[in-house]
Amino acid sequence: MGTDDHARLAADTWRVMFDLLIRSRPERDAVLAHLGLTANEYKALHSLNAEDGRTMKELAAEWQCDASTATWTVDRLQRLDLAERRVHPTDRRARLVVLTPQGARMRAELIRAMYAPPAEVLALDDAQLRALSAAVSPLRHDRHMDSGTVTA
Repeated sequence: MGTDDHARLAADTWRVMFDLLIRSRPERDAVLAHLGLTANEYKALHSLNAEDGRTMKELAAEWQCDASTATWTVDRLQRLDLAERRVHPTDRRARLVVLTPQGARMRAELIRAMYAPPAEVLALDDAQLRALSAAVSPLRHDRHMDSGTVTA
């Protein structure tokens, strides 16, 4: 396959995947609305866990926002009793953000709901699902998937 053919096939494949993400967004939005969360709060919960704290600087860098936006988001999670700030063990000036037990439960619930396959994926037969799984497997990135990992 030539370079142009490869690029066209990659673009078409990505278009199909992206269109599926867009079509299935209302399902994800409904989950957030049911739980009273915004997309930013979901992103924040997805970045955190109950054991390993993250500094505000780390979170702002990951979320690609300024420090004040990260602070506002963490403040909201604290008001919802989903996250808390703890003293950094080696730097008294820094605080680490971790999930509360309620936050960890909410994160696990969100991950289960967000990773529920849309109807179009469920409609594929076993052979198609195996082929799709094998095809996307090299794209897998399981960072921060601790308490919410979904296995088949």
